[in-house]
Amino acid sequence: MRAVGITERGGPEVLAVVDRDVREPGEGEVRIAVRAAAVNPTDIGLREVGADLPPPWVPGMDAAGVVEAVGPGARRLRVGDEVMAAVSPRRPEGGAQAELLVVPESSAVPIPVGASLAEAATLPMNGLTAKLGLSLLGLRPGEVLAVTGGAGLLASYVIPLAKEADLVVVADAKAEDAELVRGFGADHVVPRGDGFVGAVREHAPDGVAGLYDTALLHERVFGAIRDGGDMVVVRGWRPEQTERGITVHQVMVGEALTRTDWLEELRDLAADGRLRLRVAGEYPPEEAAEAHRRMDAGGLRGRVVIRF
Repeated sequence: MRAVGITERGGPEVLAVVDRDVREPGEGEVRIAVRAAAVNPTDIGLREVGADLPPPWVPGMDAAGVVEAVGPGARRLRVGDEVMAAVSPRRPEGGAQAELLVVPESSAVPIPVGASLAEAATLPMNGLTAKLGLSLLGLRPGEVLAVTGGAGLLASYVIPLAKEADLVVVADAKAEDAELVRGFGADHVVPRGDGFVGAVREHAPDGVAGLYDTALLHERVFGAIRDGGDMVVVRGWRPEQTERGITVHQVMVGEALTRTDWLEELRDLAADGRLRLRVAGEYPPEEAAEAHRRMDAGGLRGRVVIRF
């Protein structure tokens, strides 16, 4: 089968279409004929850093397609079902950007009603990341959550999920993205940049109870958090020390890839229009390098996907 392969560590030029074997689904697994697989920042990290396996490495953490085979013990999904799935690209058989993908049945659910396969492919990994981060924060209804990178895809899921939990949301945005971020459900939109902390404090004078840092601002936004508050970070950042009793939680989405209940909740919210699925472009696997260049350039309002 064809797959996107990272042939060595480096820039987008190291991407190529490779031929990989695919196995039969085992106990409790399904095999999916992938139609679309999203490109995420984690794929850029895998390309730049590599994995503890010999290359080529197949990137991709989420995909959508059609169930092609069902292993023994898998009872919820059927051949022919259109599904979306989450997977780790650091397993021996690689990630989602391949024509055929074997995953635990618990990592796949039917796609949202009304969504295309390309749209559905943008939801699993980022949706699970949003759910896990909010769970780690553990905020109570009525408490204030600040979100950095408000116009980005991850934040576009964090914000409405926070509103489902009855939180007050303060998010940042460029002026041209302010209405977009309000549309996600943010109660207050503040300008991006050096004035973020002060702007957040205008809405939460004692500081916010929690902060979801999707923009990787790290210690620069500690000042927006109340004494003893909590912060969620992505991509493994861990400060040597914090301040004022602030706790930093790392989101490791690999812990949540089999949360069928969360995937089903995300699907239902997307079907109801409460989560917006945004595709920023579609590329065949032969043009995966161009998809990575667009991700590298930043500023995407959605995700590019690889189409098979």
